Amino acid sequence: QVQLVESGGGLVQAGGSLRLSCVASGIIFTRAVMNWYRQAPGKQRDLVAGITTGSSTNYADSVKGRFTISRDNAKNTVYLQMNGLKPEDTAVYSCNAYVFGRHYWGQGTQVTVSS
Repeated sequence: QVQLVESGGGLVQAGGSLRLSCVASGIIFTRAVMNWYRQAPGKQRDLVAGITTGSSTNYADSVKGRFTISRDNAKNTVYLQMNGLKPEDTAVYSCNAYVFGRHYWGQGTQVTVSS
């Protein structure tokens, strides 16, 4: 059974920081491309950042220079360090694993940035 469990969301003031974590189980983590998505109320779900099995990274333009994705294969965990948070970063952030042609999703964690 595949499980992706996110943590680290919360309420923070603009300019603050949060670090999200996603622990994966039931997959071969070292073979998985890991991504963070977010969805704000009334909007579509968008890719925020991704990291390949070789630790190459990509970011949405809106978060470049502020967010950093990383992975710890020994802990089956992917992180999203978010600095310089803005109110427009408010959303539910979800972890995604893409492995052997299939996508798996976590339940999401709420991030709220107050102005």
